[in-house]
Amino acid sequence: MNNVDLHDKGNSPASAGQQLVADLNVVLSDVDALIRATAHQRGAEIVKVRTKASDTVDTIKARMADAETAFFNKGRQVSRMADDYVRESPWRNLGIVAGVGLLIGLLIGRR
Repeated sequence: MNNVDLHDKGNSPASAGQQLVADLNVVLSDVDALIRATAHQRGAEIVKVRTKASDTVDTIKARMADAETAFFNKGRQVSRMADDYVRESPWRNLGIVAGVGLLIGLLIGRR
C-alpha cells in the first residue's frame, strides 16, 4: 500500500485531479491504439468489441470534457465569491486577520 504525504504539494486535490486526467488520457490513448491495431481483423465478435470500446472511449472523452469545464467554472465562481466577499467588507476581514495574527503571536510567545 502506498503512503501518501498530505503535506506534499504534489498531493493536493488539484494535482491529484490533474494526475487522474493524465492517467485517463493514457488509458484512452492505449484503447484507441488497440482499436486501430485490430481494425484489420475480421469476425463478428472482434467488430462488436471494437465498436463497444470505441463508443465507450468517445463517451468518456465527452464526460471528461464536461467535467473539466464544470470544474473550472466552479473554480471561477468560488474565486469571484471570495473576491466579492473581501471587497464588500474589507475592514471586517482586516480585523479577523489581525485577531488571528494576535492569537498566533500570543500562542508563540507563551512557548
